Amino acid sequence: MHFFIFVVMEKIAFIINPFSAKKNYEPFLAELKNKVDNPLYYISESIEGTNEFIRNHFDNIDIFVAIGGDGTISTVARNLINTDKILAIFPAGSGNGFSTETQFNRNLDELIEKIKTKKSRKIDTFTVNGQLSINVSGTGFDGKVVKEFEKTTRGFANYIKVSLKTFFSYKPIKLKFFTEEYQKYNGKYLMINVANTRQFGNNAYIAPHASKSDGLVDVVLVKKFPIRYSPVFAFRMFTKKLKADDYITYIPVSEVEFKVSTKNWHLDGEFNKIKSPIHIKVQPSSLNILI
Repeated sequence: MHFFIFVVMEKIAFIINPFSAKKNYEPFLAELKNKVDNPLYYISESIEGTNEFIRNHFDNIDIFVAIGGDGTISTVARNLINTDKILAIFPAGSGNGFSTETQFNRNLDELIEKIKTKKSRKIDTFTVNGQLSINVSGTGFDGKVVKEFEKTTRGFANYIKVSLKTFFSYKPIKLKFFTEEYQKYNGKYLMINVANTRQFGNNAYIAPHASKSDGLVDVVLVKKFPIRYSPVFAFRMFTKKLKADDYITYIPVSEVEFKVSTKNWHLDGEFNKIKSPIHIKVQPSSLNILI
């Protein structure tokens, strides 16, 4: 049995972010070594290191497994866009939005079974001024939250704490679309999100009807709402019932340009400074994902 697994797993590489999930990657590595003979793995110290590892093994590997959160997955995915290589995931982040949306969990046996079959499908990704996003990216309130959240020890409780503190002090940002058909939406917003999948992570569904294989992203515009609306917003977000109303607008697009009055963005939950004008562009069927 061991020999069979070894043969099947010989074109697989595991890329581990040791800083994800409170640096608790050793149990995963121990289990991996216990279940797979001599696995090829890399403990990543940097984005550059991950990129180099993938480059060095690209020709000999069919499936690259990212062990980490959405930022780690995005780093690995960036190297696989528009190739026949397959991305697989073992979620080890704080939110795990993308892995949940692509049906990966923390069961290594299930992952090994999926790897054995090597079945995959292509999904969309998108870029923000040329930078890759695979899940949900945004600016405004949640860009600021991510910036402040990165100063903490992470975790869901800290995310809620930072979110509440930021909400009361945050001044809305100005948005201006270049395309005439969207100019009616110009104005001030609490946050602007671009959603390829339905959720941020932690089962917070910002765009319940978004699809990762329709050639579109949902641009989600959220106006600053009164405090009395916040329980409604939270309840709807965590029950997949968020919808367009007086405070929320959904615009499905394949490409769009606009200006915003801030440089604070998050790309798949990782803080970035990005200058306006902003160019969003969907890359249809650009990423091969294990199913």
